[in-house]
Amino acid sequence: MRGVVFLGERRLELRDFPDPTPGPGEVVFAIRASGMCGSDLHSYRSPGGTAAIGVRGRTEAVIAGHEPCGLIAAVGPGVSAAQARVGQRVMNHHYAGCGVCKHCRTGWAQMCLEGSTVYGANGHGGHAHYMKAPAYTVVPLPDDLSFEAGAAISCGTGTAYGALRRLTLSGNDTLAIFGQGPVGLSATMLAKAMGARVIAVDMSAERLGLAQSFGADVIIDPRADEPIAAIHDLTHGEGTDLALDCSASPEARIAAIRSTRAWGKVCFVGEGNNVTIDVSPDMIRKQLTVMASWTFNTVGQAECARFIADRHIPVERIFTHRFQLEQAEEAYTLFDTQTTGKGVFVFEG
Repeated sequence: MRGVVFLGERRLELRDFPDPTPGPGEVVFAIRASGMCGSDLHSYRSPGGTAAIGVRGRTEAVIAGHEPCGLIAAVGPGVSAAQARVGQRVMNHHYAGCGVCKHCRTGWAQMCLEGSTVYGANGHGGHAHYMKAPAYTVVPLPDDLSFEAGAAISCGTGTAYGALRRLTLSGNDTLAIFGQGPVGLSATMLAKAMGARVIAVDMSAERLGLAQSFGADVIIDPRADEPIAAIHDLTHGEGTDLALDCSASPEARIAAIRSTRAWGKVCFVGEGNNVTIDVSPDMIRKQLTVMASWTFNTVGQAECARFIADRHIPVERIFTHRFQLEQAEEAYTLFDTQTTGKGVFVFEG
């Protein structure tokens, strides 16, 4: 089979790999959709990419992609039918850990005390026709969701859902979402389904247009309107109940904090960069809660899928561009502009 390998410095190539065979406790997925995530860009842009990753004491090229969804193609020894069965429609929780520490036992393998494998980063991911992983990473895909929806839920949309749950969002809340990339757009769509009033902030006209079409009540371009002042104007001078930063921009992070009212909550999900906070006025004297949210556990992934299926949320609309694997170079060149919605590789059955 062929798989996408990031060479670094915005270069990639398709390389040949042997079709995977499942070992004890493992399954092989036949990939039907593999999403492109903003965090892929770290490896795509970095000097080393995924072409020379240290894996268990050796150096090898690793297939990119951590939003895989598809069908179980094969199961290894010791995998019960309750865990996975051939032909089952599934998502993948894209982390593997020791399986026995307190985090692994609650489905948080990314927080494993022994360290974790992240598929698409230091373990072969989903930008290929097949992918191998432990059976405990299987998360069933509801029959009424598409493979593309499952790919979105497997990282970006699931991350947005996990953050909104941490914020305890309700229909009484006004929420400002800074950054309308794939995670921010997912948060806009999900927050509207939860009944909230949503203010979407981004500098891309295309992404703001998408946010509006996904239900955002107000859109703000920081180049045209100072967001803190605009948000206070929209909230009777108090600020929003909640804010979510999906951008990783230091300016957006501090704007999220300063746009939120007394007793409000702010959550960071954008990876990278820093922020400087004036602790007394920004936090202490506002009684502000500042938190972070890192993806989701296996239970949260399944819960997100059921929420989307039961409410008929058209999460596939996140994908503005669809590609064949052979178009990987074109796909990432476009995605690197960070002006569009989400991209996805689709595979024939």
